[in-house]
Amino acid sequence: MNILVTGASSGIGAAVCEELIKQRHVVVAVARRIEKLHELKAKLGDSLVPVQVDVTDRAAVCSLRDALEDQAVSVDAIVNAAGLALGVDMASSANFDEWARMVETNVTGMLSVVHTFLPDMVARGTGHVINIGSIAGSYAYPGGNVYGASKAFVRHFTLNLRADLAGTGIRATDIQPGLVTDTEFFSVRFRGDEGKATAASQDFRGLQPVDVAKAVSWVISQPSHVNINQIEIMPTDQSFSALTLHREPDV
Repeated sequence: MNILVTGASSGIGAAVCEELIKQRHVVVAVARRIEKLHELKAKLGDSLVPVQVDVTDRAAVCSLRDALEDQAVSVDAIVNAAGLALGVDMASSANFDEWARMVETNVTGMLSVVHTFLPDMVARGTGHVINIGSIAGSYAYPGGNVYGASKAFVRHFTLNLRADLAGTGIRATDIQPGLVTDTEFFSVRFRGDEGKATAASQDFRGLQPVDVAKAVSWVISQPSHVNINQIEIMPTDQSFSALTLHREPDV
């Protein structure tokens, strides 16, 4: 299969590329940082095709589709792994530009990729859309506001794809990881403050990017009549917290 992976330059996206190539797929690896993609290609070989595209650039995403068509490369599956969290501020003090960037990447960028490549899949009667969501889309926490909301959008959009695509042969899956360590997630979330990024996952055994990648590979490997709607994956050491209760004894 030819599989398009966004956010392929690091973390979950890079691990997905590696796992899929182990399974003998050809991967079109998409990211903004082309130098990271070239490093990945040097590691994984010619089954990885690096392409510099920012998923928030609608024209660039459409141009990628046209370029692949010109090369007679059909995209059999999409893995939308591009995404980010910015900040842990409460909603009342959050940076609006950071809110907008999360929506632009996690929501609009994902939609752009799906909207561009889905019609070709439907025309061929085969294909698979895999979106990397998050447990933050199901479980709210302080400071998660727009990031969690964006991942809730991913979850429900994927379910609505299932509704729209019934009878087409196209599958859709949302994979929702909990805390994944050994990625750039916290470095980005804490705006490059490596001290805070390290502290956020210190003394904690989280998921590894390969754990999520193996879930992606398993979902793709299912027979064509089997659709995995959702997978929620958490580290054994992560669980659910109590609901917040604010008390005012004198009221």
